[in-house]
Amino acid sequence: MSIPVEHDDPINARILEISEDLVSGFQRKPFHLISEQSEIELETVIERIKHMHEAGVIRRVRQTLLSTKLAHGALCAWKIDNDKIDDAFDFMYKEDPFSGHVVIRSTDREITGSDFKLWTTIKVPQGESLEDHANTIKNVIGAEKYILMPAKGVFTLGVGHVRRKNMPIGSRSDSPAEMMTTKVVELSPTEWDVLLSLKEELTVEEICPNPWTARAEKLNISLEEFFKVAETLNAKKVIGRFSTFLEHTKPSSTGKRVTRFNGLFHWRVKEGMQFKAGSEIGRHHILTHCYWREGGDNFGNVNIMGVVHGTDKNKVLEHKQAIDSYLNDIRIEVLYTNVFWGGRSEIKPSEISPDIYKKWHEKYD
Repeated sequence: MSIPVEHDDPINARILEISEDLVSGFQRKPFHLISEQSEIELETVIERIKHMHEAGVIRRVRQTLLSTKLAHGALCAWKIDNDKIDDAFDFMYKEDPFSGHVVIRSTDREITGSDFKLWTTIKVPQGESLEDHANTIKNVIGAEKYILMPAKGVFTLGVGHVRRKNMPIGSRSDSPAEMMTTKVVELSPTEWDVLLSLKEELTVEEICPNPWTARAEKLNISLEEFFKVAETLNAKKVIGRFSTFLEHTKPSSTGKRVTRFNGLFHWRVKEGMQFKAGSEIGRHHILTHCYWREGGDNFGNVNIMGVVHGTDKNKVLEHKQAIDSYLNDIRIEVLYTNVFWGGRSEIKPSEISPDIYKKWHEKYD
């Protein structure tokens, strides 16, 4: 009997509801935690995750980092001729390890900023310049212009597509979202060694009860020392979540999709209201991301941005309407709002290694 690999199989769905974004921080035995919280035997959890990974339903399993505290980063919108956009997309996805999310976005009507169709995230190592990196990319791809929008605060950062599929419209937490800062944290050489080891994707062999054993051996340190350093990194709030990342932009081999529509919501609130608005918007469970970012004149001076994924476009818009209505009810005035829809997209972890950054610029500058 074959083992089901689709995300909507009942057992797989129970596992994914936990493993996508509810295993927070560093865990010594992350698969044990997934087993406990999903109430599914450990052996089955490991077997199902392995098979979903091998089938491409799960595209990677890894420990995430809060890279806003480890590197300088920004959302970047690119204005580029349509006949260059696909080559630019390919370059950023395949050749630039410092570009993470790469998305072609569109709008339902012509609005301010709708001529910026290529959107990426960029991170550079501590001490390096986002502008220098963006200028190099601009020259390589032949872009006309770019706009960097670094995060001033982070209110929501998760995934949880399976968990959010049937989420009620307007569902929100009992209290406002807390804002995480983006102040860069300094680490010791040993901490960097463990951190860079942690962030690498798990191999199929490492999807096992004790996934960190080989990592400690490779660094030539004891497993207990590896754990202690990882837990120190956790205390410094540079560790994100342990996650199974679904292939949510492409259909599976049987044609099933995890999501179909990706809406980047923009809001402009009055100056001085960014923290309040972000914490109220960010409490809505449907959002996978919510940031305080300043869009500037090119984007109607928007200052709060959030992302919602879904399989039904109207349902995604209903979620936005619920957020807008809530803001109105609590008397936070929205001066301007719009939606950018995601089309072609690829997502990969952003590199933060200074050595790799130096070698990349030696090649392209």
